Amino acid sequence: MLPRSPIAKAITYAQNQWTALTTFTTRGYLNIDNNASERALKRVAIGRKNWLFAGNDAAAENHARLWSLIASCERHQVDPQRYLTSVLAKIGQTPREDLEQFLPDVWKAEDAAEPNHPSTETSPLASSTRST
Repeated sequence: MLPRSPIAKAITYAQNQWTALTTFTTRGYLNIDNNASERALKRVAIGRKNWLFAGNDAAAENHARLWSLIASCERHQVDPQRYLTSVLAKIGQTPREDLEQFLPDVWKAEDAAEPNHPSTETSPLASSTRST
C-alpha cells in the first residue's frame, strides 16, 4: 500500500481520530450515530430547493426562520400550532427584554402551569384520535 493512496489516507485519518471515534464506547449517554441531527437537518436540505422560489431573499429568510422555530418546538415536544397561537397573541405587547419567555423550551414550562393546559399529548394527531 502506497503512503499517499486513498486507503492509506483513510487509515491514517481513522488512527488520528480514534479517540473521538470510540468515545461512545466509554460514555453510555452518547449515541453511536448522529441520526437525530441528520433528521433535523433534512428539512433544511429540502427547504433549500423550496426557498429558491420564495419570491425574494427576505421571504426565503422569513420562511427559514419559521421552519427553524417549528423544528425547535418539535425538539422540545411542543405542539407548534399551540405555541404559535399563544406567542403571536402575546408578543406584540411584550418588551424586547422579555422576549426570552417565548423560546419554545421556556414557553413549554410556563404553558404547562396554565390551568387550560391539556393533560394529554398536544399534537393534532393525538387530539384527533382521542375517543369522545
